[in-house]
Amino acid sequence: MIRKAVIPAAGWGTRFLPATKAQPKEMLPVIDTPTIQYVVQEAVDSGIEDILIISGKGKRAIEDHFDRNRELEEILSEKEDNYWYQEIRRISEMANIHYIRQKELNGLGDAVNHAAQHVGNEPFAVLLGDTIIDSIIPVTQQLVDYYEQYKQTIVAVEEVPMEKVYRYGIIGGEKVSENFWRVNEMVEKPAVDKSPSNLAFAGRYILTPEIFKAIKDTNRGINNEIQLTDALRILNKREAIYACNIQGKRYDIGNKLDYLKTIVDFALKRPEFKEEFMTFLKEIIKKNM
Repeated sequence: MIRKAVIPAAGWGTRFLPATKAQPKEMLPVIDTPTIQYVVQEAVDSGIEDILIISGKGKRAIEDHFDRNRELEEILSEKEDNYWYQEIRRISEMANIHYIRQKELNGLGDAVNHAAQHVGNEPFAVLLGDTIIDSIIPVTQQLVDYYEQYKQTIVAVEEVPMEKVYRYGIIGGEKVSENFWRVNEMVEKPAVDKSPSNLAFAGRYILTPEIFKAIKDTNRGINNEIQLTDALRILNKREAIYACNIQGKRYDIGNKLDYLKTIVDFALKRPEFKEEFMTFLKEIIKKNM
């Protein structure tokens, strides 16, 4: 059983400057909901309510968002705005959230290593704090289901266009069943002609506690950082790693163009916006043709 989740959220978010000069990129809203709330909700919907957020300098807004705001609650109560009163209370009570700071940004592997004491000797989920995945069955739950069967590290992957594999970490492996592979190779941003597949890491993992030993044995790699992919490569020499091709659509909020696409997609899912927003989009397209 997976009881704990770790959400790395310590990065600077430089690709979104100046918006991220004074706020975390994980707090960038998709319409009216911060990105990281979607991520926490996915963990909760997967049955995980013990969550550790790896934060950093300038990330206090994340803690404030999931904390109680009694003054705001009183204002909403006085206005008899029961819907938002209940919603604000729900956000502060949706999970048991802990925080630890990554004082130096030394890579995703190092961020995950900060969870060692909290996690202890049990498997845990990792959900990247700037990645939303829209799915019927939460992607973390999909991975948990496979973990319960195999009791080994499970990584989420998605198919990407072959000509774009150089942008991603890519896995190679032997197909076990539909949408499921045993991993035998992991390559960070390979050349198209040297890529083992078009299956890219999708920002969700179930990791065994042995990952911490692998991280300690990992040398600094790209950008002089400790990369989680490098640690997984070491771990894969010691135990099996499997990959699940996720059933869902991933949105990378760390990329400006993808962020814009995310807002459009999510707006069209909202009944109160869909019709009028679709009309607006058609008018924009018509004017620019």
